[in-house]
This record gives sequence, structure tokens and C-alpha cells, in this order.
Amino acid sequence: MDISIRLREPIAPQLVAALRRGIAELRLRPGEALSEKDIATRFGVSRQPVREAFIKLSEAGLVEIRPSRGTYVLKISVQEVANARFVREAIECDITRAAVRMATPMAVAGLRALIAAQREAATQNEYWQFNDHDESFHRALADIVQCGYAWRVVEGARIQTDRVRYLSLPDASPMPLLIGQHEDIVDRLEAGDADGAEAAMRRHLREILLALPQIAAANPELFADTELPSHTVDLIPSASGSERNPGSG
Repeated sequence: MDISIRLREPIAPQLVAALRRGIAELRLRPGEALSEKDIATRFGVSRQPVREAFIKLSEAGLVEIRPSRGTYVLKISVQEVANARFVREAIECDITRAAVRMATPMAVAGLRALIAAQREAATQNEYWQFNDHDESFHRALADIVQCGYAWRVVEGARIQTDRVRYLSLPDASPMPLLIGQHEDIVDRLEAGDADGAEAAMRRHLREILLALPQIAAANPELFADTELPSHTVDLIPSASGSERNPGSG
């Protein structure tokens, strides 16, 4: 959370962004107590915007405010992560189909530039930078179809998946694999293959279902629950099948 607060701008949203990143990177661990006083001192601000930030993070399902007892980082819920992924798939597959009709050559070039940036981050093992470029890639698809509201819903769902994605990058969902899936989406989009692009996005967003049980089993102290909801049973891709390797990654 090495950021400087810009005092001339609203402070609470900056604190929300910094704390969300700290939670996603597991610098703020599930179950850890958060102190208004300590956060205010760390960022050189008063306690009021910290309190406001805690409320926003509570609404996002990342912290729990316990009256008279303190504020705690919530443990990861497999159920909530799977449900957030379900929402993302419903929205982003439609976004991808629409993007096939609306993407300009410049937009396609922009998507490929983001994939190149991801590849560079993967080379340096810069996990959070890789995740930033991943978010930019998905946001760029929403920008193509000019649907800001859809992206805001997706962005809210990503809050639940960020920690799992960060945990998955080294092993469970290797970065080259995810890059290959992004390339497959763009290749099919550029070819005008709406069905193929949608299917590629669907495979990509279901990747987390394969990683999630592995991560929960390896890090039980980070999770509040470990059982996938029933609506995911038939969606989990094969670890060895072609669905896990649709692209060149």
C-alpha cells in the first residue's frame, strides 16, 4: 500500500482503492483487524475518511465492521467468489459478442497491446501488474461496446475474485495460460467469429473454478467456506483437456 494520498482530492475513495489493493494482495490478511487510528496515521489523514472507507469496503464484502469490537478483513468465501464469477460470465460473454460487431482495428490493436503488456509482466513475475493489465483487458472490451454500467457491475464482481486470482497466478492458473486465453478471445473477435469469441471468454472465466478448490485446500486459514455452489458442478473445465489450452499460452 505504498501510495501517497492526494489531499486536494477526496480522501475516502483513495483509501478504498489502497485498502482494496492491500486486501487483494493479501498484505492485509483474511481475519486481520484493521485499526482506524493506525490507517489514519499510516496515510497521514484524519479518522473520518478511514471510517468512510471501511463502510465502503464492508458494502463490497471485503471487511466486517463489528460494533464495539473493531473492523476485520473478511475471509474468502468460495461461495461468494463462485457467485461473482457467475455474474461476470453472464455479462462479459454478451459484451464479447457485441464487441465482435463493434470492434475497430484500433480497438483490436489496443487489446493486443494489453496482452503484450501482460506477457512482459509475466516475464518479470509481476503478479499485481499482470492483474492490472488483466483488468484493463476486460474493461477495454466493455469500452468497445460503450457500456459503462455493465463494466461497473463486472468491476464490483471482480472485488470478490481478486484475492483468488492473485493466489492462483503462480501455479493454479499460470500466467502464460491466461495470456493464451486472452489471445484466443481476440483472434476470434478479429475474425468476426461471435460464437467462438463468446465460447473463448466463457472458457476463460471458468478457469477460476478449477483453481478455486486447489487454492482453498492449500490455504484453509484464508477461507470461510470451501464448497463450490451446485450451479458450478457442470462448469469446471478439465485440467488436462483442450479447454485449458485454447490459445498459444
